[in-house]
Amino acid sequence: MKEEIIIAGFGGQGVLSMGKILAYAGLMDNLEVTWMPAYGPEQRGGTANVTVILSDQPISSPVLNSYDTAVILNQQSLDKFESKVKPGGTLIYDPYSIHHAPTRKDINIYPVEAMEATFELSSSKAYNMVLLGSLLKIRGLLPVEAVMKGLKKTLPERHHHLLPINKDAILKGMALI
Repeated sequence: MKEEIIIAGFGGQGVLSMGKILAYAGLMDNLEVTWMPAYGPEQRGGTANVTVILSDQPISSPVLNSYDTAVILNQQSLDKFESKVKPGGTLIYDPYSIHHAPTRKDINIYPVEAMEATFELSSSKAYNMVLLGSLLKIRGLLPVEAVMKGLKKTLPERHHHLLPINKDAILKGMALI
C-alpha cells in the first residue's frame, strides 16, 4: 500500500495540521511516512498545501508531481491541483468555497459539505477534522484510533480537552460519505 496525498487550501483552514495529524496517525499505525508542507510567508490567509505519503514500504522521495488523492479546501487550490490527480485517483473538496466544480471524468470526485457540518457541530475549528474523516472513509487509509493517537500526539496537552469534539468531527465527516 502506498498513498500519495496533497491537502491544499488557505492558511488558517487547518491544512498543515490535517497533514501532520495524518502523518502521525500513519506512524502510529506502523507505516512509513513523509510530511512536506509548503506555504507562503503570509501563512494565514495565503495559500498552503502539504504532501503526505503513507506506505508499507520505504519511501524514496517526498517530492511528487502527481497524487493518488487530493483534498481541496478552496478554488485556487482546485485550479492548481485538479490536473495533478492521477487518473483513477480521488479528489475530495468542500463546495462551500468552490465556485467552479471539478470537471475531470477520469477521477473519483467527492463533494463534502464540511463547512455545513461544522455549523451542526458548533465548532468551525473542527473543519479540517470533518474533511479528514471523509478522507478516512473514502480511502480506508487508517483506523480512527490511529488518527486519534496522532491527534493526541500533535495537540499540546493543554488542548487535550478538545479531543472529543475532534473525534465527533472525524465521525461526522465519515458519516457524510
